[in-house]
Parts: sequence; structure tokens; C-alpha cells
Amino acid sequence: MTNQGDIDTGSVDPVTIPRPEHIISRASISSSALKVLYRLKEAGFESYLVGGGVRDLLLGREPKDFDVGTNATPDEIRALFRNCRLIGRRFRLAHVRYGREVIEVATFRARHDADSDDNESAQSDEGRLLRDNVYGSLEDDVWRRDFTVNALYYDIRDFSVVDYVGGIDDLETGTLRVIGDPEQRYREDPVRMLRAVRFAAKLGFRNNPDSEAAMYELGHLLEDIPAARLFEEVLKLFLGGCAVTSFELLRHYNLFGYLFPMTEEALGQEEEGFPHTFVLRALENTDKRLAEGKPVTPAFLYAALLWEPVRLRMQELLDEGASPLEAAQLAGNQITAEQVQATSLPKRFSFPMREIWMLQSRFERRRGKAPYRLLEHPRFRAAYDFMLLRSEVGEAPQELAEWWTDFQTLNSSEREKMVEASPAKKKRRRRRKRKPAPAADD
Repeated sequence: MTNQGDIDTGSVDPVTIPRPEHIISRASISSSALKVLYRLKEAGFESYLVGGGVRDLLLGREPKDFDVGTNATPDEIRALFRNCRLIGRRFRLAHVRYGREVIEVATFRARHDADSDDNESAQSDEGRLLRDNVYGSLEDDVWRRDFTVNALYYDIRDFSVVDYVGGIDDLETGTLRVIGDPEQRYREDPVRMLRAVRFAAKLGFRNNPDSEAAMYELGHLLEDIPAARLFEEVLKLFLGGCAVTSFELLRHYNLFGYLFPMTEEALGQEEEGFPHTFVLRALENTDKRLAEGKPVTPAFLYAALLWEPVRLRMQELLDEGASPLEAAQLAGNQITAEQVQATSLPKRFSFPMREIWMLQSRFERRRGKAPYRLLEHPRFRAAYDFMLLRSEVGEAPQELAEWWTDFQTLNSSEREKMVEASPAKKKRRRRRKRKPAPAADD
């Protein structure tokens, strides 16, 4: 295939796949997206279904959402739809809402003119796009998209698919290829490297060698991306049902350390000759739960991703004489404060995350009223699931996991017998400096 970075976009003719030669049907497209497409067309504007929605439909998958591309400006889109809201400054978009569904409508983008002083276009010294509101034609827009498989356009006028960059060929071969020069495109937006990982994991595609070569060297560019944006990318990477593959690819391309630097450092250390396996086991569990339709919260995800550095910090504090509760609290606060320098973590997730960590030591207390109080804690279930994962990797006793599993299912009298038969918790002696004995009188 021709390297798209060397193509003169003005001389490339698109390949048009007519309706009889592809599998996309309007029955598979959201009715809300069809409303947007038809209203734009009827108003005299170009109107295409674009991006991942077209890609997934051509692969026979159900799209997660539907995006629309048009030559109408954001203000013209807003004038057409009363249920429209304009968002973004760096990349201005229109969101057209129908109930709970949002159709994202983007105006065709054009290339940036380096000599322009237009306030709608700006790049950093490293090449990162700071503002990207230069509008153009469909032909211009194609070359502004990230990957060939995401640059396919479904034309509502005749239901054909338009392909300028060989996206159909790459779909057939399972190839993920950056449009244009990969290094330049990654510098424009370093998050494209994370998108390359996510799409490769989600689609089961292989990154084109030219597209992946720069990923090994440019991970440091992620340090300039706002922490809030990276948090959103983390959720997309690990809560999409392909967490294990995403994790392995991130580490393969040396990108994981820019998202979770303390975890990466901890994973590089062996403990008693064995590598740390908790994170991988937790991500396997995440994928399994999502496949079964069970929920996974960002709080639990981050609790798992940060547990290794928290556990190591807790051990340091315990060795210094802190109690288990003090160690858990201090370690949780310290690791959280350091992590938000890389990816943000809203308080609605960081608070329950730290509760999950702090409750771990309470599972060892199985005498008296302690197990009943823990069972009534609002974060018990998440903490219990977390403790089960710890037991699976040998970090918590299997007997402890089995005890708590049984304790939840028994009636009150049977629970009382379990509590009475439980071994007494040995109190950990804190290291204290003894005061010198008073000197005897002469």
C-alpha cells in the first residue's frame, strides 16, 4: 500500500463502494443518527456517517456510538437543531441530543497553514495541536483523521462508502495504520498513541510497522497532555472489555509508565524471586465481569492498578512502626497524591478507592462484633472482591477468603458459631523506644 504521508491529497481519487457491495444497512444505524444525516442533507449540506461507526458496521459489529461529518459550520449546525449544544475550544464540535443518545457532529477539518495567524489554528513548539478549528472539504477532512480504518465515510445520499486512504484494504487485513507521517501525527496529538493501543486491542488488529515504530520513542509526549484527558483515556483503555490486551500493549510500547509511573516501577521489581501478578489478575477479572454484563467502577479499577505501589508503601510504614490502619491510610493518601500528577482521579472515585484499601486489614478481624460491622459497611462488597483477588495471587490466605465467603451465606446462629471458632487476632506489637530506667539513688 502507498504511504499516505507521501500522497498529494489533491491528486487522489476516492474509491466508492456502492450499496450492493457493502453490508451497511440503515436498519443498523441509530434512528437519531439518521435524523441528523437527513436534516443536514435536506438543508443542502454534505452529510456523512464517519469514523468508528462506519468501521464497526463494515466489520459486522454493533457500533458504540455514531458520529457525523458535514461541511456545515458549528453555528450552522446549531441553527438547524434546537437540541444542539456546541462544545470544546481546541476542537469545536456539535452535540445533538435525542433523549439519552448524543450524536456528535463535526465540521470537516482542513490542514493547518504554518504561516497563518488565524486564532482558530495553533500548534506548540513540539507540534501538538492547541487549536484545531480550520474548516475545509471532505477531501481535506480525510487526511486529518488518525487511522485509515477510521477514515471511511457513509454517504446518506446514495448509501455508498467513500474511501480515500485504503481503509477498506486495511480492514480486510486487520491492519491499523496511521494516516500521514506517524511521528508528525503523534506529535500533533500524543493521545493518538493510546488510541492505537486501544483500537489494536479492541479490534484484534496489528499496528503497521511504520505506525508503531515511533510509539517506542515518543511516549514522553504524554507528559504534556492534561491529566484529566489521560484519565478519560485510561477508562476507555481498561473498561472496554480488552483490559488485559491493552495493558500488555501499553507495556510493550513503553507507554504504561507515563500513565502509572509508580505501578510500572513496582512491576519491574520481583518479590522473593517472583514477578507481581496482581494487576494482571485484576484486569482479567475486569474483562470477565464486563463480558458477563457486571459493573466495574473506576474506583475499583484504580484500586487495582495502584495496589502494588500502595502495598509496598504500606510495608515501609509498617516497618517504621505504624499500625496496619495507619499504614493503609498514609500509603493511600501518598500514592493518590502522586498519581494525580499523571492522570487525574475525581474525588468521587478516589474516596471509595482508598476505602477499599483501608478495609483490607479489617478482614483479618473475625472475633466479636468486628465481622458484623464490616459486613454492613457500604464498601464491603468491593473490598471483599478485592480481597478475593489478593487471595488468588497468594497475597491473602485462601482460608480467609473462604471464611468470608461462607460468612455471607450463613444464618445468624451459624455466623455466631463461626465467629466464636475464629482464631483470635494476634495484636501486632508496635516498636517503641523504651524510656531509660531512672537511676538509683546513691
